[in-house]
Amino acid sequence: MTEALTVQLKAGLDAPICLTWELTYSCNLACIHCLSSSGRRDPNELSTAEAMAVIDELAAMSVFYVNVGGGEPTIRPDFFELLDYSVAKGVGVKFSTNGSRIGHTEAARLAGTDYVDVQISVDGATAETNDRVRGEGSFAVARRAMDNLAGAGFGPFKISAVMTRHNVPELDGLAELADGYGAELRLTRLRPSGRGVDSWAELHPTQDQQRELYHWLLERPGVLTGDSFFHLSALGESLPGLNLCGAGRVVCLIDPVGDVYACPFVLHPEFRAGSVRDPGGFESVWRTSELFAGLRQPASAGACASCGSYDACQGGCMAAKFFTGLPLDGPDPECVFGHGADALATVAAGTVPSPGPGHSKPVRLSLSRRR
Repeated sequence: MTEALTVQLKAGLDAPICLTWELTYSCNLACIHCLSSSGRRDPNELSTAEAMAVIDELAAMSVFYVNVGGGEPTIRPDFFELLDYSVAKGVGVKFSTNGSRIGHTEAARLAGTDYVDVQISVDGATAETNDRVRGEGSFAVARRAMDNLAGAGFGPFKISAVMTRHNVPELDGLAELADGYGAELRLTRLRPSGRGVDSWAELHPTQDQQRELYHWLLERPGVLTGDSFFHLSALGESLPGLNLCGAGRVVCLIDPVGDVYACPFVLHPEFRAGSVRDPGGFESVWRTSELFAGLRQPASAGACASCGSYDACQGGCMAAKFFTGLPLDGPDPECVFGHGADALATVAAGTVPSPGPGHSKPVRLSLSRRR
């Protein structure tokens, strides 16, 4: 990425390059790292008409596509109605799913729809690794969805994995899984948000694994990462991707009830910019929010000013800092030089922000039992 483009992106754009839209908090899984603590539907979630009105706004703003998630978005009865409406308006849809509702009929319907991308979530190359995070039987369900998409001739769907210390040893296996379907592999960073606040310390990759992941990604530029691992660029050569925090600058999130947040990983009142239900709708939030205006100002290197790698890693992930109790101008908790670990040791008990009650179900669900 050129320096001039980086400066332009940091200052924000007239419309987000893409945005994440969680259509519902309802989910038939209870993944232990879920960023939004999904499980139960919020009774105040946007209606079909309200969601269509948001799509109209996005189309008018020339938003290229939306990343639809949840919860499990396909649980919404109007999911396909909203998908078709968005495509008809010229707003592409990339949606993430656990695959539980992608049967033969749904796969065929998706294969016959243009401007749609499907991302199947698995968090391991084996059932043992995946199911310890996503629930018993979830790997088999995801594989069945992949089989259905492949059988319908959908094309190169995506397989998405959140990196944990348990699946880093399975990087090659994840790549083989994707290659076997002619799919694209997408790796994302584990953030300590939602239920991930409670599981991050046990799940996040070790320092050695971070370096292993960095070198693995350098050798495989075709593996997708978005802006997940720009903190690793402090190790040397920058990884492909945005390589900066795009929160409120080029990306944001709309939650199921229409609240707009700077980033999908900071669902906290401090990072709520407004609501699509406010006068002026989403466009007004994006273009006039004081929060977004602040995020688009030049950032201070803060505690990282003395580190020669700040220009490469940009201080790391805002969400990862916030939900581990570190200041936003402090080091990333997974700083490759260990500065984050040192800073975490000084965080006082009881000062870490709470992600809120969320929408977790009272018990963990299983999709099916493996023999």
